[in-house]
Amino acid sequence: MSIWRPEFEAALELFASVSASVVRRGFAAPVLVGGAAVELYSGSAIATGDFDLVTARQDVVEQALQDHGFVKPRGPGSLTRGWIHPDLKLGFEVVGSALLDGRAEQARVRLIDASAGDRFAVISVEDLIADRMGQYASGAAPDMLAQAQTLFRLYQGQDDSYLDRRIREETSNDYGIDDIL
Repeated sequence: MSIWRPEFEAALELFASVSASVVRRGFAAPVLVGGAAVELYSGSAIATGDFDLVTARQDVVEQALQDHGFVKPRGPGSLTRGWIHPDLKLGFEVVGSALLDGRAEQARVRLIDASAGDRFAVISVEDLIADRMGQYASGAAPDMLAQAQTLFRLYQGQDDSYLDRRIREETSNDYGIDDIL
C-alpha cells in the first residue's frame, strides 16, 4: 500500500519516466523541489497542486514532458509557464536552473526508484526544510514554518549539522534548527 495519494503517486511515476528520458538523452535529471518534494517527504500529509522542477536544460525537460503527453494550458485563467498532463490534475513547471540558486549541495540530491524501474531526483530534505524556513523568514509565507516543522518531525535521518547551517544561510542567520524543534 502506497503512502501517497493515488494521483500524486501517478504523477511521481510519470515524472520518473520523464526524468529517465532526459537522462537517456545525456543530460542530468531534473530535480523535484517545492510543494511536490514536501508531499513526497511527508507521505501526502501535506498535499500539493504542482510539481516544481529545477534543471539547467529547460528545453530538454520540456521536450520530454511533451513526448510524454504534457501540454501547455491555453485560454483565460490558464497557467502559461507550466505543463499539464491530460490524465493528471497536477501542473509541472521548471522554476529554476540551479538548485536553490546554487546554495544547495548537489551531492545531497536523492535519487528515488519508481515502481516501473525509472528513477527521479529530489532535493534533500535538509535543503527543502531550509528553503521553507527562508520563505517563512521573508515574512511572505507564514505557513512555511509549519511545513518545515512537519518535515522535520516526519523525516528520519537528516543531517542536523548541515540542516542548521542551511537554515541559517536561507534566513540570514535569523533562524536555526532550534526554531523548528
